[in-house]
Amino acid sequence: MTVIAIQGASGAGDVPGLEALAGDAELRFAPDTETLRRALDGAEVLFGWAFNAENLRDAWDCTGALRWIHWSGAGVDALMFPKLVASDIRLTNTRGIYDRAMAEYVLGLIIAFAKRFPESMTAQAERRWEHKLTERIDGKHALIVGAGSIGREIARLLRAAGMTVAGVGRSARDGDADFGVIHAFDDLNDLLGAADYVIAILPLTAATQNAFGAAQFAAMKPSARFINLGRGPSVDEAALVAALEAGEIAGAGLDVFEHEPLPAESPLWSRSDVIVSPHMSGDFHGYADDVAALFIDNYRRYRAGEPLRCLIDKQQGFAAAG
Repeated sequence: MTVIAIQGASGAGDVPGLEALAGDAELRFAPDTETLRRALDGAEVLFGWAFNAENLRDAWDCTGALRWIHWSGAGVDALMFPKLVASDIRLTNTRGIYDRAMAEYVLGLIIAFAKRFPESMTAQAERRWEHKLTERIDGKHALIVGAGSIGREIARLLRAAGMTVAGVGRSARDGDADFGVIHAFDDLNDLLGAADYVIAILPLTAATQNAFGAAQFAAMKPSARFINLGRGPSVDEAALVAALEAGEIAGAGLDVFEHEPLPAESPLWSRSDVIVSPHMSGDFHGYADDVAALFIDNYRRYRAGEPLRCLIDKQQGFAAAG
């Protein structure tokens, strides 16, 4: 039977649905580095259940039989260490699982800003009756920076809410079914000034490190809000705080950060124009079942010699074309 090492899980009870593989695979659970080293001995498949890849780096010398890694997260930047990238081991992720939840999260943040929910909740906590005018989101323009499957689902939902959308990807193209227009990443600074909401959903690569800094925030209009659900290091947080303090932008909704958990001393915690959440935008009741089901389907494809779903281009650091 094919040996599967399951990183980050202590037993079958941690991962729903694995009973479907009974009799078809030998499952070895590895909650820590030492058990992972033993589990990888002779294992062809690694199912990365925990998002932290440090123990895989530490156990890499035990991966001689490994042929395929399936990662439970949408982002795979934690796995992009040189030895894995240079290997012939195939890598897949959970592309598509978190798309709708994250799109709804973006819409929720936009409505929260437009309808001034944080201010109303503060006033409620203080038992203070404070009437306010709010904004409509119908007709507002969203620039979605990142044209992958999550960005596309965000575009579809925001368009359904009456907003106009445009996307930013690696290259420009017209007539896109979801975005209408996708602009080249090199043109980002020229596009920011037209957006009411700038939504970053970028993978973390060398090209996207600090993609949003002082120049980008200065290019946005003072009434615009910035939302980041991609990766924290794609944003220069010091520049973001400075832009908020200077009134260069009106607010920020942040689910990811340069350092996680967000340090208690970060000024982002206490700003009334910032909504902070702890890297949870894609997590919903039942998501673990969907993640496990995708792995099981891919495992059956692997055994049958069929193409794997959600294949990653390791040189690029994100989903392969097609």
